[in-house]
Amino acid sequence: MSVDGVSREALVALWAGKLAMLVSRSLGRGGTTWPGRLATALEPRLLDRLARVPARGAVVITGTNGKTTTALLLSSIARASGLQVVHNLAGANMSSGIVSAFLENVSWRGQGRGDLAVLEVDEGSLTGVAPAVRPKAVVVTNFFRDQLDRYGEVDGTVRQVRDGVERCGAGTQLVLCADDPLGVSLSEARVPLNGSAPWLYFGLELPAADGASAHLTADGSQCVRCGSPYHYQRLYYSHLGHYACSACGHARPAPAVYAREAQTEADGTTRFELVTPAGSRTCRLKLPGLHNLYNALAAAAGGLALGFEVDRIVEGIESASTPFGRMEPFSVAGRAVVVALVKNPSGFNEIIRTIRSRPGPYHVVFALNDLAADGRDVSWIWDVDFEQLASPGSGELAWAICSGRRAQDMAVRLKYAGVVPERLVVEPAIDRALRRGVRLLPPGQTLFVLPTYTAMLSARRVLALDALPRASAGR
Repeated sequence: MSVDGVSREALVALWAGKLAMLVSRSLGRGGTTWPGRLATALEPRLLDRLARVPARGAVVITGTNGKTTTALLLSSIARASGLQVVHNLAGANMSSGIVSAFLENVSWRGQGRGDLAVLEVDEGSLTGVAPAVRPKAVVVTNFFRDQLDRYGEVDGTVRQVRDGVERCGAGTQLVLCADDPLGVSLSEARVPLNGSAPWLYFGLELPAADGASAHLTADGSQCVRCGSPYHYQRLYYSHLGHYACSACGHARPAPAVYAREAQTEADGTTRFELVTPAGSRTCRLKLPGLHNLYNALAAAAGGLALGFEVDRIVEGIESASTPFGRMEPFSVAGRAVVVALVKNPSGFNEIIRTIRSRPGPYHVVFALNDLAADGRDVSWIWDVDFEQLASPGSGELAWAICSGRRAQDMAVRLKYAGVVPERLVVEPAIDRALRRGVRLLPPGQTLFVLPTYTAMLSARRVLALDALPRASAGR
């Protein structure tokens, strides 16, 4: 979009949005959402116009867990391939946040910057965003129960994404997780053209995960075609794995992009063999956990769908920074702190399992909020397997501080999980909870901060400013 092609309405909307962004950031509020909302109110077709700017078009990343990490990795791959990227980095993934990302990359005269848009899109927003953006590819990470008060049950989320996929152009390629039967079901929304399937599968070709079991958070454990239970040859976590239905024969498809070997190094990085149709490479990911390995494979498959070379894909994955609030490390008062966003049972379970893969005991601040961006209904914490933190032995929980608007609810849940009350501290104020956590942390140990979304934003602000005083030891 150049100045010659900008209507008066679009130019006014663009100026209003960019001015709102400047004001918002001067007030320390980020400017990732309401500038886009204001601009769109003035010109409803603005996203359609802005999305035409990148010469290489756009790729969309959606799904329940892993959107932010996958988008960051795919952005890094694009940059390693020499492209300038438009990216809603802060995770503002509804239409207003996406408009704000484009506004940041357009001049006041309407002249665009950026070769490719890498857009994280909320599952509920895809239907509106897809026809405006017309993505070259849609990467779907996975489907789990999440924010029941907003999305409803997981089959409703799948329907929303399917509706969005159906609104994409015929040339849009789907990138799907072969290990998630709910994701695989989206392939039925695309019709092969000229004998070529418009989808690309990624997955794991590893032994079954230690400690993995079909927990009650396994949202897709029944066949998507006939409703019979799936049988698993290998299970990684929740309902992700090598599945097959003995009743109708529906089974996991063979992935084109997969990890054949993987191990966590002493420094917390994950080394794995990335296998693609264009060749295999050894790759090192800065993040631990099977969930992050899935994210890396999703990004790699997305990169292949966009035509990037395998060497550039590996370079992008290895050079990517730690994502915003996703196992993000901080150093505060000489202590190691790691922030890991939690937002639903399956993701929470995997974060706990990742923490428990390290030598214990564990020191944790849980921060549970119930604002709109977190989900008003916090009953989902009763589906999280906190009992694994209370198991005896060297890996047990040393203490936990429960914080946030629903700190008492978290403390009650941990008590019922078997954590003895003497190891629980309730401190609703997040800044004071973090201060106490750093003060109590033994030298050489790590403080894990597990917050919901709005609590994560508050925790990051405190930690990023290194605002915690160096208080004396003791409770």
